[in-house]
Amino acid sequence: MIDLRWRRDFRRRWAAFAASEAGSALGYSALPIVAILVLDASDLQVSTLTVLAGVVGAVVALPLGPWIEHHRKLPVMVAADLLRFVAIASVPAAALLGILTYGQLCLVAVVQMAARLAFNSAGAAQLRTLVPAEHRAAANGRLETTLWTAHSIGNPAGGALVSGIGATAAMVLDAVSFLVSALLLGRLRGTEPQPPPRAGKHHWAHDVTAGWRYIAGHRGLAALFGNSIIFGGCIMAVSPLLAVLVLRDLGFAAWQFGLISGVSAVAGILGSMLCKPLTSRFGGHAVLLLAGVGRNLWLWLIPFAPASTGGLVMIVTSDFLLIFFAGMFNPTFATYRMNATDDAHMSRVTLAWSITTKALQPVFIAAAGALAAATSAKTSLTVLAVVLLAGTAPLPWRRVPAG
Repeated sequence: MIDLRWRRDFRRRWAAFAASEAGSALGYSALPIVAILVLDASDLQVSTLTVLAGVVGAVVALPLGPWIEHHRKLPVMVAADLLRFVAIASVPAAALLGILTYGQLCLVAVVQMAARLAFNSAGAAQLRTLVPAEHRAAANGRLETTLWTAHSIGNPAGGALVSGIGATAAMVLDAVSFLVSALLLGRLRGTEPQPPPRAGKHHWAHDVTAGWRYIAGHRGLAALFGNSIIFGGCIMAVSPLLAVLVLRDLGFAAWQFGLISGVSAVAGILGSMLCKPLTSRFGGHAVLLLAGVGRNLWLWLIPFAPASTGGLVMIVTSDFLLIFFAGMFNPTFATYRMNATDDAHMSRVTLAWSITTKALQPVFIAAAGALAAATSAKTSLTVLAVVLLAGTAPLPWRRVPAG
């Protein structure tokens, strides 16, 4: 009976995740598009919108970590979904009334990011208590496959929606997806364990930094933390440079650039689907190393690609292999982190991880952009490829027990 209960709740949890990710995929880049098309925002304002979402959203979410840790996680997740529903729905509502402003878009971007970080922080802890340890790899693999599937279908569909009905109208679907997610999460029937109690004496700064200190004190987590910072920063920096190289420097058509994204999404699905059978056959540590190294190996193909069909094949192959191994790595890593972190730190470890990533990615993007401006997109991509190769060094090469 207990087995059936957690499986039923996981299916609802999975459906909620699918709904919110599908909505996010449909509303991908909607805020910048609204800023450009509706408010005629400048390039600086559009860039600032993205920076505010990442940096200010992370700062707002930071003090929530200790609070989330010592409260039940499911109500936090529902509240975060409802907050995102209200924030995103306010944009088309304000546009309809003719009162939409750039300041409101900035506020929505910050609230949306802070709510997302809070949801992910609570969600990791809730999933850890919901799914038995022996089933976590399969559960994380299913969520990863769903994520890639949602974005492989939703991103182009969202682009068509924006073109057909407008960016603000498309945001209505994004908002509704979070309402659907909240309703599905509210139907979970399993009993959530009592949250860990606060220590008798605690200090705000000590509580806020507990996630980072826990990571630093665990050799396996610390190694993966360094690897994830390098990988995430480099991949975010690659995105705009790849567009410059493919569309301007090599002269490929927009549909060819879209082909790269479409193929990579399929690669993510395939990689995530292989996670469970490979883990069952070779063990989590072997798959973690295979996928961790594999996702860092292939970027070097891109800067050497010529302006020919062969060059396009090189770029597509590079992106396919990179995302294939990333799709395999992500659920394996998520499972390892769940097993390596105790109940009293799960939310804060997840939040510390997300905040660090969000805060440092703009640094990678700015550095790579500055190098490209001083030299070329090809040179900057070559340097990023070297940094990615070096990023395999902090992987946990020695087997470190999760617990």
